[in-house]
Amino acid sequence: MFDTSSRDSQGTDVIPIAPELFDLEKYAQYTLEQEEKVKKALRSSSGSVLVYRRFRVPEVYSSGCKNMANSWSLQLGALHESMNFKADFANFLEPWYGIGTFTAPFGGEYVWKEGQAPAVIPPFNSIKEALNFDIRPVSETEIGRTTLEYIDYFLDKTQKKIPMSFSDIQSPINAASLIVPVSNLFLDMVDNPDEYQVFIKLIANLTSSFLEKEKDLLGDTLVFPGHGFASSRQLRGIGISDDNSVMVSNRIFEKNEVPVRELLGEPFGGVAFHSCGNWEKKIPAVLKIRNLVCVDGAFTGETDPDPNPTLPFAEAFAENNIWLHIRVVGKPDEIIETVRQLWRPNMKLIVCTYCKTPEEQAFVYNRIHEICQ
Repeated sequence: MFDTSSRDSQGTDVIPIAPELFDLEKYAQYTLEQEEKVKKALRSSSGSVLVYRRFRVPEVYSSGCKNMANSWSLQLGALHESMNFKADFANFLEPWYGIGTFTAPFGGEYVWKEGQAPAVIPPFNSIKEALNFDIRPVSETEIGRTTLEYIDYFLDKTQKKIPMSFSDIQSPINAASLIVPVSNLFLDMVDNPDEYQVFIKLIANLTSSFLEKEKDLLGDTLVFPGHGFASSRQLRGIGISDDNSVMVSNRIFEKNEVPVRELLGEPFGGVAFHSCGNWEKKIPAVLKIRNLVCVDGAFTGETDPDPNPTLPFAEAFAENNIWLHIRVVGKPDEIIETVRQLWRPNMKLIVCTYCKTPEEQAFVYNRIHEICQ
C-alpha cells in the first residue's frame, strides 16, 4: 500500500559526507567492478537480469538542489552507503536542478517555496504565445548555466573519476505543460495540431542541443540512460520522463510524440521511456518508438499509488531485446513475487530495489538471480 505520509516513497535518507572524507579511489574501483557485471549481461545471448539498489536522497530532489555543495555532500553520502548493498550497478552523481530546465528558453523561471523543489509557473496561455517569444538556447538561461556549473563543480571535485548522468530529461510534452498550462496545451493539441508539432519539435531540438553540451563536459564519466534508471557507461539511450503521455490517446502519441522521442534519442543510442503510474494501455504506442532500448515503471503499491500489472509487461517485453526496468519498493517477499510474475526466459530485466538493510538487499539479490536463471 502506498504511504501518503512519506515525502518520497523511493527515497533513502543518508548522512552527508564532506568531500575530504570520501574515498574517491575506492568508489572509482567499485564502479569498474560493477560495470563488469553489466558487460557480462550484455554479452548474454539469452535472458539477463541485473539488480540495482537505487539511492535516491529526498533532499537532493527537493529544496537541497538549490545549493550545489549541499547536493554534492548528500550524494557522496549516498554513494558511500550504496557500496554496502549487494547489486550489479553502481550509483552515480546527478546535477539535478529541478524539472524546468527545458522551459528556460521560453522564459521559465523557478519559484522556490520553503522546503520544496523548484516550481515553474507556465508563462504563456497558448502555444502561439510561446512560439512568438524571443527563444534562447538552454545554455544561455540562468537554469541552464546553473546546471552546467553543477557539472563543472562535480567533475572538479571527483577528478572525473565518478560516473555522472545528464540532468533530469523531461519529454517534450512534459516540458510543454510547464510552458503552457496543461489544459490549454491539450486544447491546442486538438485545435491547432500543426502548431503543436512545431512546438514540441522545437523543444526537442533545444533539449538535444543542451544535452550535447552536457555530453561534451561529462566525457567519459557519462552514464546512460540517467535519472531514475540503473545506469552505466556500458549502456546506451537517454532516459526520458514522460508522465503526461498517459493523458493522450495512442493515436496522438504515435503521430506527435514518437517522432520527437526518436529525434532526441538518435545521437545517444536510443530512448529509455519512463512514466509514473499505470501505463499498461500505452505499451503498444511506446513500442512504436524505433530506437526504444528500455522502459521503466512502478510495480508495487509502495512504489506508486497506481502500480503497473505484471502480466501485460511480461508478455510485451519477453523477447524483444528491450530492457524492462522495474521499480519495486516493498518487503522482500513482495519484491521476489513481483519478479517471479514478470520473469520470462529470454527477457532483459533490471530490478530496482529500495531494501532498507544490506542483509535484506543481499537476500533479495540472491533470490532474484536464482529465479532468473
